[in-house]
Amino acid sequence: MDSIRQAFELLFSFDKELWQIIGVTMRMSFFSTTISCLIGLPLGALLGTKQFKAKSFIKKTVHTLMGLPPVVAGLLVYTLFTHYGPFGKLNLLFTVEVMVIAQVVLITPIVIGLSSSFIEGSSKPVIETARGLRLSKSKTLFLCISEGRTSLFSVVLSAFGRSIAEVGAVSIVGGNIQWKTRVMTTAIMLETNKGKFSFALALGIILLLIAFIVNALASFIVKDKKA
Repeated sequence: MDSIRQAFELLFSFDKELWQIIGVTMRMSFFSTTISCLIGLPLGALLGTKQFKAKSFIKKTVHTLMGLPPVVAGLLVYTLFTHYGPFGKLNLLFTVEVMVIAQVVLITPIVIGLSSSFIEGSSKPVIETARGLRLSKSKTLFLCISEGRTSLFSVVLSAFGRSIAEVGAVSIVGGNIQWKTRVMTTAIMLETNKGKFSFALALGIILLLIAFIVNALASFIVKDKKA
C-alpha cells in the first residue's frame, strides 16, 4: 500500500524525471505512429484493392513481418546505425530519432496488414460503383480509403498502442539513457529491478490510463460504425 501511495504522490507532485520519461514516450509514440501510418495506410489500401501476380506472396511476407520479434527489429536497426554500419555517420544511435525508426520497422507491417484486410473486405462494392462512374484509379483508391476510414482509424489506434507498449527494440537502439532515451516501459523494467516499486507503479498507472483511453476510443468507433 505504501508503494501505491508513493506512486500517486509522485504523479501529483509532478516529479521532473517521471514526467520527462512520459514526455519522451509520447513523443516517440506519436512520431513512430504517424510515420508508420503515412507509409502503411496507402500501401495497405493498394494491397487491399489491387489484383496482381505477387499479391499472395506480398501478403504472406507482410503477415510474417507483423510477428517480427522486437529484439530482432532492434538488432537490425542497431546494426544499420552503429558506427560500423552504413548509416553510422549520422550519429543517431542512442537517440529518440533512432528509436522512432525502430518503431516504424515494427509497426508499419502491422498497419499494412490490418488496413489491407479491412479495405479488401469492404472495397468490392466501392470499386464496382467507381467503375460505373468511370472514376480514375487514384480517385477509386481515395474512395476506398474514405469508405473504410472508421476501420482505418482503429488501425491507427492499434499502431499507437503497439508503439507505446514496446520494450525490446527501443531498449537496444535507445540504450535506456536517463534524461535522454528512457521511456515508460524501459523505466518500469529498470526501476522494478532496482526495487523502486513506487516509481514503476506511477509509470504503470499512466500506461494503464493511456491503454484505457485508446481502447475506449476504439470501442466508441466500432459502436458508432454499427449504429
